[in-house]
Amino acid sequence: MKTPLIGILCWEEGCSPRGLVQLEELPGNSTNPETFEFPVKYSRVKGANIHTILENPCQEVLQSMITEAHKMEEQGIEAITTSCGFNSIFQRERADSINIPVFTSSLMQIPLVQNMLGKQQAIGVITAKKSALSEQHLKNAGVNKQMPIQIQGMEACTEWNKIFSSPDEDIDISMVENDIVSRACSMMELSDIGAFVLECTDLPPFSNAVRKATGRPVFDFVTLTNFIYQGIRNC
Repeated sequence: MKTPLIGILCWEEGCSPRGLVQLEELPGNSTNPETFEFPVKYSRVKGANIHTILENPCQEVLQSMITEAHKMEEQGIEAITTSCGFNSIFQRERADSINIPVFTSSLMQIPLVQNMLGKQQAIGVITAKKSALSEQHLKNAGVNKQMPIQIQGMEACTEWNKIFSSPDEDIDISMVENDIVSRACSMMELSDIGAFVLECTDLPPFSNAVRKATGRPVFDFVTLTNFIYQGIRNC
């Protein structure tokens, strides 16, 4: 078996809402090893959860992640990522703290995607929680104010919002998929969307549904991780 080259820093075991646990079981999710055609190494970080990462970025958890990243580096891991796109808030701190590449968020693909599109086209960004996605998250991912992006949050969808409002309840996966596709299609009606970037690492299982419904390219955590792997692998 090949040695893992990419390490994924994940939320603490047992701290995820029930809906996220369901999503993590889907192929395409960042925490499902079947998502990738190559081995990855997971590390559950104590204190990392929906509150300390997504809603209120925590310096103590950042330091714990850096410590775990150092351990992975010593074990031969050649690039580090995370299981939540909101980790972009500390992209620079993580990258400056270790000696291997760090890519914290699929949002880092936005500048690349924008360069591939015509100037009249925008990028549709779908995020887990729009109200929590700040300008600093985007800036630290390399996104500037001149880049035309349209952002839609999934928290406005009743089924998805159970993750925040009713963390002990199951969610209906088929309804979540329908809501994601509906979000994407509504964005197409408002703007000339040339491509989509999905912020949340729980959304890639639905990327193909968005591609099919909109006819647009979709970039997510999986496309970014595959890209990085191709750059670091030693054939």
